[in-house]
Amino acid sequence: MTGSSGTRPAAFVVWALTRAVLLLWVTKVVTPPGLDVTSDVSVIYHGWSEVLRSGSYPQSDVTWQYPPVAALAILSPALLPFLDYATAFYVLAFLCDALVLGMLLRASDGPGRRAAGVWVWVAGVPLLGTTAYARYDVMVTAVAVAALLAGLRHPRVLGALAAFGALLKVWPALVLAGTARGRATRLAWGTAAAVAAGLLLVCVAAAPGALAFLGFQRDRGTEVESLGALVFHVWRQFGWEGRVELHYGSLEFLGPHVPLVSTLALGLSVAAFGWLLVWRLKARTFGVSTPADAAFTAVLLFTTTSRVISPQYMLWLVGLAAVCLVLRESRMGWPAVLVVAATGVTQLEFPIGFVHVVTSDAHGLTLMFLRNGLLVAACVLAAVRLWRDTVRAPSREAVREASEPALSRAGRADTPASAP
Repeated sequence: MTGSSGTRPAAFVVWALTRAVLLLWVTKVVTPPGLDVTSDVSVIYHGWSEVLRSGSYPQSDVTWQYPPVAALAILSPALLPFLDYATAFYVLAFLCDALVLGMLLRASDGPGRRAAGVWVWVAGVPLLGTTAYARYDVMVTAVAVAALLAGLRHPRVLGALAAFGALLKVWPALVLAGTARGRATRLAWGTAAAVAAGLLLVCVAAAPGALAFLGFQRDRGTEVESLGALVFHVWRQFGWEGRVELHYGSLEFLGPHVPLVSTLALGLSVAAFGWLLVWRLKARTFGVSTPADAAFTAVLLFTTTSRVISPQYMLWLVGLAAVCLVLRESRMGWPAVLVVAATGVTQLEFPIGFVHVVTSDAHGLTLMFLRNGLLVAACVLAAVRLWRDTVRAPSREAVREASEPALSRAGRADTPASAP
């Protein structure tokens, strides 16, 4: 059964209608509900672009927390000089969205493929609201999706795109987690290392401050939307004396015991990395969908355990879930559904209900427990399914041995040398 031939018209119509709404919202032709999230583009990104054009990274701005190739995303509106900076950025975000749709439609057509992944992308992006186009994460997600789809046949392309994506926003390095052992891993990982080293050298040589983001990321605390923040949302109801302040570019909890919770969150991320390493060492069965399934699971684990779960992070998960679900072999269906549901709840908490989240009232608590609970459930389910499909499943060699014709074994037993 082929994937998308009968789905293309319906998917494209829904995509076009929902993206038209997003463009109307970010350009403020229509006022969306909730806070205005477009200032990140019109003020912060635009300001960074001016610094970058002067020949330096924004090394004195603690909100610059991105790898050096992110400069390309921030400078990209210059490709459309006939538009103002913000409008050009939104148009480019729209085009990257369209590119992902095109890649998924093409990938979903053929034996062993299905259209479910196309619908995950079509539905998932607008569920995030204006944030989807008011951050550069849709551009990064397009690179990661291209890497995984290209990696089905071309490990070197997977490695090159993973390296490029990692220097855009770090997390695309995780698309390398599930490459099959042997030649595919050597080609993908070797290419990634070479491309990353080359790009990093160019960036460091091109402008000062290319590595300033490392220190700014290290000093971040517990952001109000993170899993760890639930401790303080609840504790506030019983007299916790801390506060919420703008800190390193996001609203974070500051006060008693926050460093401890931040450290525990880092510990959870380390534990997630440890589990991923154990899985990699024990995995025996690498199928067509394993790279996508492993990438989705890895990014899901690190996103959920992060000290910061910014709303735009959900785009990463939607994109990777979409790649999983265009492959009929993948069993990430329910984790993908949970991620799409969490994306919808994310828009309800930011930007629509962010005041409730910041004040930790009953409405805000409900939204945060629901969104983060969905992410935790998706983590557990994805990890269990990945483990069962690759570690507990019999290897291809074992299957071949078990399926050897009994006749051949009987034939050996009946040779003249063994006959009575």
